Amino acid sequence: MDGPVGLLKVRVVRGINLAYRDARGSDPYVVLRLGKQKLKTSVKKRCVNPIWHEDLTLSITNPNAPIKLAVFDKDTFSRDDPMGEAEIEVEPMVEFLHMEPDPEDLRNGTVVRSIRPSNQNCFVEESHVCWKNGKFVQDVILRLRNVESGEIQLQLQWVNMPGSSGRK
Repeated sequence: MDGPVGLLKVRVVRGINLAYRDARGSDPYVVLRLGKQKLKTSVKKRCVNPIWHEDLTLSITNPNAPIKLAVFDKDTFSRDDPMGEAEIEVEPMVEFLHMEPDPEDLRNGTVVRSIRPSNQNCFVEESHVCWKNGKFVQDVILRLRNVESGEIQLQLQWVNMPGSSGRK
């Protein structure tokens, strides 16, 4: 694809039972990467169950490329410590752009797809792509990999761009 298909707003809601990396907890922050894009949340001091409620927006040009999520512990005098990672597939949100009937005809709260946890994803529990308030929305909890514990709760929301190849 040449240009952006649309935007994906990723609300980083919270961390759950993140790993301790310092004596009194951790100072976690989340990094999202997609292609050359890299976005970060704020750092939450001395907390292994942080609440962020921060929106990070990524431009989607290739719906087959997964978003890479990583959590780090902020350190002042040394390199930041990794606290786990996960991937998010964008394709489930994009596949509904050319849906028939028009999504505008769907009732608010309609589940258009359910995705079960598997070896192919990092989901803790089944996740649903829903039509809410005129937008496709997906709430997910991801289990972090390569770490002793930790989960991240996100909300994904598709945002169409004027002139994009997505639905107007």
